[in-house]
Amino acid sequence: MVVAPVDPSKLEAGDIVLARVAGTVHLPLVSSVDPAGKRVQISNNRGLVNGWTSHDRVFAICVAIDGVTRAEVAGKTLAADSDDSS
Repeated sequence: MVVAPVDPSKLEAGDIVLARVAGTVHLPLVSSVDPAGKRVQISNNRGLVNGWTSHDRVFAICVAIDGVTRAEVAGKTLAADSDDSS
């Protein structure tokens, strides 16, 4: 599985994200979005809704699984920071 930094404001239901919830990092499914509240609802792979988490707790999006790129992530990742130390 490959993840990349994400712009949480571009997330949609069905995205797989890397998020910190209650001090633990999880890889849940986004089941709903609340753009006005800047939060996403996350669920597990068995259909159980775990609850809502804020954009600031979502760090990355799954961009590939077993070498297969997930097309639905186009435009959701953040550009890598440049390393300008000069």
